[in-house]
Amino acid sequence: MLMKSDQPMNTAAEHDDGGQGVPVSVRIRERVQAARKRFHSNDNIAEFIRPGELEQLLDEVTEKMQGVLESMVIDTENDHNTSDTARRVAKMYLKEVFAGRYVQGPSVTEFPNAEHLNELMIVGPITVRSACSHHLCPVIGRIWIGVMPNEHTNVIGLSKYARLAEWIMGRPQIQEEAVVQLADLIQEKTQPDGLAIVMEASHYCMAWRGVKDMDSKMINSVMRGVFLKDPNLRREFLSLLPRQS
Repeated sequence: MLMKSDQPMNTAAEHDDGGQGVPVSVRIRERVQAARKRFHSNDNIAEFIRPGELEQLLDEVTEKMQGVLESMVIDTENDHNTSDTARRVAKMYLKEVFAGRYVQGPSVTEFPNAEHLNELMIVGPITVRSACSHHLCPVIGRIWIGVMPNEHTNVIGLSKYARLAEWIMGRPQIQEEAVVQLADLIQEKTQPDGLAIVMEASHYCMAWRGVKDMDSKMINSVMRGVFLKDPNLRREFLSLLPRQS
């Protein structure tokens, strides 16, 4: 009679052979699931990727992308234009446009507000590039960030706002959630009295396919703290933004 073991079965990531022979995507996924964390398209999973595994993942995605091209009946062996397309697309996804999923966030040096600055500061426009999670089509836009500091607020360099935005936007997502994620991150880093973010973007899932509308843009905002409570401050912030074109 077979007896059930009291010990839990090892996952692929915990095999004695180090998971050799198991796809690296499976090993990473099992670590995320073991930690009971989300791995949606707009989540960062860098903490679960071990040294060298991103290159292995690049190889795996390349192989699967090659299968996509073959299923689309594209002769990549004889067509010089697509002979290396699978590798290029895999590299673009993992190391460029979706890098915000696979790398740790940028280091941000925070300084105390030594001069007790308490006036409205606006950063922008910051050009951002993302992709919609529905069709993986580009989302290209601009972001303005308004900060109302207090004496306890951490001060970060202007370029760091752009780096944080690039890291958050470098994932497949919808614009409404991306702006909230960016607001959460800046709020955590700076702890201001108020935070306001406005994003204006063109969505190529509309311009490239579907209704093929080349002119429509989406504008959305997040208001926190005094920007939410004080309509005069909110109006001041919005009035100082360049007219959306």
